[in-house]
Amino acid sequence: MRALRVARGEAPRGFKIGFTNRNIWPLYKVYAPIWGMVWSTSLAFCEGEGTVDLAGCCQPRIEPEAVFGFAATPAPQATPDELFAALDWVAPGFEIVQTHLPDWKFTAADTVADGALHARLLVGPRLPVRAVAASAAQLDARLAAAQVTLARDDQPVDAGCGACVLDGPLQALRYFLTELRACPGAPDIQPGDVVTTGTWTDAWPVRAGERWSGAFGPPLAPLTVHFR
Repeated sequence: MRALRVARGEAPRGFKIGFTNRNIWPLYKVYAPIWGMVWSTSLAFCEGEGTVDLAGCCQPRIEPEAVFGFAATPAPQATPDELFAALDWVAPGFEIVQTHLPDWKFTAADTVADGALHARLLVGPRLPVRAVAASAAQLDARLAAAQVTLARDDQPVDAGCGACVLDGPLQALRYFLTELRACPGAPDIQPGDVVTTGTWTDAWPVRAGERWSGAFGPPLAPLTVHFR
């Protein structure tokens, strides 16, 4: 699938990790994380408020997440501090996920075959990681403690925290890096890649015309998306 997308002119821009939130595993009957690609055609950046076109998406849902940007390829078997040294920035994000199976009923294998459910990724204000924390341990603790309230047209619908994703976004990132490098033929992290680390809440259905906001707590900034 990756080769076919590259052949039609899309460029890989990083990765998404899915099912890192253990709280929602029973809802989807999937009990381990997955990962997939993020593409030049699915990735967008904004400074706090952005627009996402849902055209072509199938049963789209929104997920508030923490997103990392890489300055360098992490060392093999990177320690937490080596991983921290390879990072460039961290940001709030909304991943728009989708499935081509009816009513969001699938097996884990189905989700991998379906592009890891990735449809779109909107990345909000990017903060240099060294402005957020002085070490991996400090970054891990700050992101794990961060909270988010997800709202549709100013009406709160869900809430969560960074610790929901494998005990914290940096922990989820370390898990993913190990799994990526254990997968034969998988592309490695490249400078400039983004990795979004999984939803802090359940995934909620979205439609054109709606406005959704994520009131992320420090160190992340609030993020708003308009769907068309």
